[in-house]
Amino acid sequence: MRIKAVFVCLLTALILACSQKDSTSKPEGPYFGNGFHNGWADQESIVIWTRLTKEKEGNMEGQQFLSISKDEMDLLDENPSKEKIHSAQIPQGFDLDDMEGACPGSPGEVKLAYFPINQPDKKMELPWVAVNNDENFTHQWQLEGLTADTEYQVILEARGGSETGVSDKIEGKFYLPPKAEQEKEISFTIVSCHDYLRKDQPDGHQIYRSMLKLDPDFYVHTGDIEYYDKQEPWAMTEELMRFKWDRLFALPLQREFWTQNTSYFMKDDHDALRNDAFPGMSYGTVSWERGLEIFDQEQFPSNSKPYKTIRWGKDLQIWITEGRNYRSRNTDPDQRGKTIWGETQKQWLFTTMQESDATFKVLITNDPILGPDRDNKSDNYANSNFKYEGDEIRDFLNQFENTFITCGDRHWQYVTHYEDTNLWEFGSGSGADQHAGGWKQEDVRPEHRFLRVKGGYLFAKVFQEDGKAAISFQHHDVDGNMVHEEIFYAN
Repeated sequence: MRIKAVFVCLLTALILACSQKDSTSKPEGPYFGNGFHNGWADQESIVIWTRLTKEKEGNMEGQQFLSISKDEMDLLDENPSKEKIHSAQIPQGFDLDDMEGACPGSPGEVKLAYFPINQPDKKMELPWVAVNNDENFTHQWQLEGLTADTEYQVILEARGGSETGVSDKIEGKFYLPPKAEQEKEISFTIVSCHDYLRKDQPDGHQIYRSMLKLDPDFYVHTGDIEYYDKQEPWAMTEELMRFKWDRLFALPLQREFWTQNTSYFMKDDHDALRNDAFPGMSYGTVSWERGLEIFDQEQFPSNSKPYKTIRWGKDLQIWITEGRNYRSRNTDPDQRGKTIWGETQKQWLFTTMQESDATFKVLITNDPILGPDRDNKSDNYANSNFKYEGDEIRDFLNQFENTFITCGDRHWQYVTHYEDTNLWEFGSGSGADQHAGGWKQEDVRPEHRFLRVKGGYLFAKVFQEDGKAAISFQHHDVDGNMVHEEIFYAN
């Protein structure tokens, strides 16, 4: 009996030890439910962003928000109260973590390692660091001293704290631009305007599946990545704004694409604050200034300035512009000094474009410069109330050959070219067919080279043909089918 008792005690201790070992080696969270994305890449540097979450995936079986009308939203906006805004949209007895798509954050630590693809002996490992609980459990790394024209492997690990084991691990990659003297084929995609409710697949937006097959060298989102001022929920508090980002970033199609591709993220009115946003405005309990901070400093890779020019080899230079931070009020009289880009950014653009010897120059903007746009719009250079500065910019751009404007914001795909000028503009269109609209398909103007009121994206490629540099701009539908193409050859 004593031997049996001893055996039972030893067996119990062994089981307990194994259980404790398993508990240590397989902790339950935190996870990378939002994956990671990068931003602001140049020949030597890039920014990596990530966020820790309580679960591996968003809560797709969660509760539905209460639907309230725009009139009800306006009343809440006039006398904003966080409690009233939330109780009007979240069913009684539930909180944000219970809602469909919720991907709540979690404290913890993250670790980053990176190395050139197929060269693991050059691995760089950065120390464990705690995510910022006050900034939605996010963290960013600014990587410096990298090598141009190089694809890097990225490995991220998560843990609850220094006393716990690794709870999650994800991998991805990015590619850095070639140097200015390198002649190399480069391809990229440009998208605009999508949100969670208007996704066209259960796991995200179809354009991300289509673009992933193209394997572009880089990708640009021109803004309106998410819409604060659309229902379910109307995001009139910081908590609801963050909820919308968490929910969108957890979509598998977006998450996979962003972990695999060099990206540049721009913002526009709907993801800065609200429709046609400008300084002095607020949305519910959130001020204009706070809306900019949430986007620029918390939810996306940060840069010292929210605009940048990047050389992508001998034949291509791009300009990422900022259309919200420095603008005047839309309602100000149109005259000298009324601005969208601000004088500093505008002069930077003029100077760097004049200095550039790239074969092709591509200006990427949130909003149209040429248009045409609807008469009832008032917040971009194609509108009459920003005509003074718009004319100044159009006159400047017209002096260049092989210079092109690409833009987002409009929910239709188009190519605009005015005869007797050098000006061409390519509107990417919205990210889903159900998001398209705002223009009539039959309203084809003389300046339209192409018009399509459907969703999709813009795909561009710089290449050599018969010893000449060329650039093509292709509009694709959401499934990746080309629906229009323009090709230009260097003079």
